[in-house]
Formats: sequence, C-alpha cells, structure tokens
Amino acid sequence: MDILLVERLVPEALSWLQERHSIELRPDLAADPSSLRKAVYKAEAVVLPRKVVVTREFLDFAPRLRAVARMHVGTDNTDLEACRERDVRVIHASTANVRSNAEYLLASILALYRRGIGSALAGDRHAEVRLGRELHNSVVGILGLAPTAHTLALMLHALGVRLIGYDPAVHHTAPIWSRLNIQPVGLQELMAQSDAVTVQVMYASRYQNFINDKLLAYCKPGQVWVGISRSQLFDVNAFARALNDGRIEAAMLDGAESGFASKGSPLHECQNLFLTPRLGSHTREARLRASWYVVHRLHETLSAPRSGHYEQVPTGLMDLEGGGSPRASADPVFIIR
Repeated sequence: MDILLVERLVPEALSWLQERHSIELRPDLAADPSSLRKAVYKAEAVVLPRKVVVTREFLDFAPRLRAVARMHVGTDNTDLEACRERDVRVIHASTANVRSNAEYLLASILALYRRGIGSALAGDRHAEVRLGRELHNSVVGILGLAPTAHTLALMLHALGVRLIGYDPAVHHTAPIWSRLNIQPVGLQELMAQSDAVTVQVMYASRYQNFINDKLLAYCKPGQVWVGISRSQLFDVNAFARALNDGRIEAAMLDGAESGFASKGSPLHECQNLFLTPRLGSHTREARLRASWYVVHRLHETLSAPRSGHYEQVPTGLMDLEGGGSPRASADPVFIIR
C-alpha cells in the first residue's frame, strides 16, 4: 500500500491518484486508534482528518511513512518537529478554503444584520417583522489579517463598507493595509467605531483570552461579531457579559472548540450567540481545491527519492497540472532541500 486514506477525497481526485498509486480507503479508522496504527504500519503516506493527532508515538507505528496530509488548515494537531526528524513531509491545504471562509463571514454579517431571515429559514412563516440594517456605509472592523481577511476585505469594499483593522502581528505602517483598503487603527478605536467586527486572527498560545474585559469595554453598543478564529481567543466570561449587556447585539462563530458554550459555560444561556460546526470551510469548491492540492503533493512526494530535510516554504501561484486539475495557491508545504 502506498497511501492510506482516512479522510475522503473528491471522486475525480481519488481516481487520478488511484491511477498512479495503490490506495486503501479506510475512513472508519478515524474512530479506531488501534486499527489505525496497524494500518499505517504499511503506508508510505496517509491522509488524516482533523481529529486524528500525529505524535511521536503515532510515527513509531509508521516506519515507512513519507508524508502526512490534511485537507484542512493548521498543523496544531501534528508534531512538526517529530516529522522533520523522520523526514516525513507535512502537507496541508492551507489556502483551499480562503474564499469559502470569507463568504461565510460575509454571509454571517448579513444574517445578523437581517435577523428576520433566520426566523424564516427556521420554518416560521409568520415571524414578526424585524427591523434590519444595511451593510452599505457600515464600518466593519477587521480583527486579524489572516488570508481569509484579504478576500473578505475585497468583498466588503465592493459593497460600500468602510474598513478599519488591527492585527497584533502586523505593524500599522505595513503596505498590506493600503493594498486592502483597510485603515489600520488601534484596538480601542476598532472597538469604538465598528458596527461589525470580523475575527480571523492567526491563533497562537500568546493570544489566549485576547478578547477580554479590557478590550470589550470599548465596544460600540449594538455591535455584531462574526469569526472563524480559535475559541481560545475569547475570555468566555468577558464575552458573555458583553453579549448580555448589549455591547454586542449578536455573534456568530464557526468551529468553536468543545466546551466553549456547553452546559456550565457562561455562554451557554446566551441566546444571541450562534455557533456553527466549521461550516466556513465546508463547501464543494473548497473540498475540490483541497483534494487536488493534496493528491498532487502526495504524488510528488512518493515519486521523488527519499532524502534530505523538509523545509516549510510557500508554493507559487495557482496553475494547472495533471490534465487541468486545479492546485491551491500560495500554500505553505514542506519541500525537500
């Protein structure tokens, strides 16, 4: 067996890969760690879902492994140092869902501005008419310049939105702000001026509870919040207080971690907090881009001699290869040096 698929690919990408490599499709192994370890022992490459964590111990059961691939963004569930030591290439389709996440954030702002639409979608044909708001001429605060923010900014600018922004890792003089038509401001100013805040901060442990009482004290009353960042970014007690006292009218967050708003959390009873299960990246188009990106990188890895050190570098712009199949653009991957 060349490749063990624990995560499904789109059919056309799977067929392309099957023509070139021997493949075993076993999505059931995601819930069976013992059987997964037995199966990965024979594999040169593996495609894993988000919930399967790659540790040093996992790699001990995979002596032939040359590549670990993911269809999603992020490598926090993969021990990168252990993979480097063992010359295991780490592949993740990090930009395949940029547009889908940007559209999710735009749709979420619109849904919170026009809350009456939600009642109709929930099946209430006789819902009370609710006064909505227009996005045009609104001020939207862009909190975090992750790649999704770049695409979202273009969408919002085209709709007549004034954009202000802050990123803890990007200086206010950086040229990216002017390229995206975003006015860089301080955190307090962003909170005080924004009608809506969109959160896509690239999470690191130092940003835990970044959104706290000190920050939320400056909220413009009646703000709406949308976000795709890790929920560890939020101080749950502070966020609950802001949702309950009117500083934040409503919030819609995607992919919150377990326990964020479950029973026992101060957010559990907040009726104006809406959580979705990673819907932002879950589109047909994003999955198509991710699948093709992964299969080409797997084929590239298994076709090359095993040698050297893998280093994370950006790839080039989007192009076509393998008979016109799309590749994701500007993804960081591990290549042989």
